[in-house]
Amino acid sequence: MDVFVARQPIFRANKKLFAYELLFRTGMSNAFPGIDGGTATSSLLSSSFFTVGIERISSGKLVFINFTEELLLRGIPTLFPHNQVVVEILEDVKPTNEVIAACQALHQKGYILALDDFIFHENLQPLIEIAKIIKIDFRLTPLAEISKMLLQLKDAPCEFLAEKIETHEEFMEAKALGFSYFQGYFFAKPEILRNKDISSSQLTIMQLICEVNRAECDIKKLEALINQDVSISYKLINYLNSAYYSRLQPVSSIRQAIAYLGERGIRMFISLIAASRLVDNKPDELLRASAIRARFLEQIAIELDIDSGELFMLGLFSMLDAMLDNSMEYIVGQLPLSGQMSEALVKRGGTLSPFLRLAENFEAGNWSDLDSQIAIMKISSAKLQDFYLNAVKLADLF
Repeated sequence: MDVFVARQPIFRANKKLFAYELLFRTGMSNAFPGIDGGTATSSLLSSSFFTVGIERISSGKLVFINFTEELLLRGIPTLFPHNQVVVEILEDVKPTNEVIAACQALHQKGYILALDDFIFHENLQPLIEIAKIIKIDFRLTPLAEISKMLLQLKDAPCEFLAEKIETHEEFMEAKALGFSYFQGYFFAKPEILRNKDISSSQLTIMQLICEVNRAECDIKKLEALINQDVSISYKLINYLNSAYYSRLQPVSSIRQAIAYLGERGIRMFISLIAASRLVDNKPDELLRASAIRARFLEQIAIELDIDSGELFMLGLFSMLDAMLDNSMEYIVGQLPLSGQMSEALVKRGGTLSPFLRLAENFEAGNWSDLDSQIAIMKISSAKLQDFYLNAVKLADLF
């Protein structure tokens, strides 16, 4: 059974990462004839936790996972550590006596319960009393109704999570209403679109990324570029001497680092280290998401035998507007990028744009759209999941 698991970040009010929601492939009963949705979800959970490894996808954070009524009644959440999993109770779960008893048992065992896509009803009171988090869809629920629900729940022993927060303005609105947690891609959008100048240091960093990913950039030039920047040199040596690499002999020079990582590896590391300097005063998840997307697309390019450096840079630059709080058109106009790269970043068109959409669909859990794309590109779905997990592992280094 092929497994697709992606993750979406959940933030605190200070934009620090709180947890991830795991997004599993949906439509299991259609994808696997003869297997009901609950059984298929159980198989996916088992595969993700015991085969993939929860640490690989969670990066040590809490993970929110949706559980159907059937899974709750079967006690499936108790198969997983209570200090790692937040049990999301789906909105279509009816608060029967059996469901309430199952949720109370989970609560007593130390599990955090979250009510998903919440709409207030009196019959939900027993679940409200034991839930720690209530999730409200900020896009589907009018603000007046949200305010009314928050007033109705003012004495409830729980905190509120705003879902589908897609812009900085929505984040600020939800924060003002008293939400504690925020989920959505607001962190990956510019806070204010304005034609301000890009600083010379930021421009230099972006030009360095472009230069190291040029096909004709040779090893000697790479070494010289890296040696010119003390900060990048220091970080590179530190990363290679970390426990992650378990080296017997420490790396002590840029030349050794290049020899150890190889040309492709050094290009990737320098690009990511340089990009980390563009995201000052931004959520750490912005760089992490960019790094995942870059590495994910790079591996797809290698699989399809096309320019991996170009797709790596496409993923890394795809959130430049959020990093610099400026329009993508203005930023790209300052950089020596190819026409097809510029078209993909600015207009979401051209030959490279399908790869960017593929990455976005994976991140958002748009599995049906993803299935169509990988069928056209002739990529194995199993390999795609491996590419994503490898990308997550790399991003955890930054």
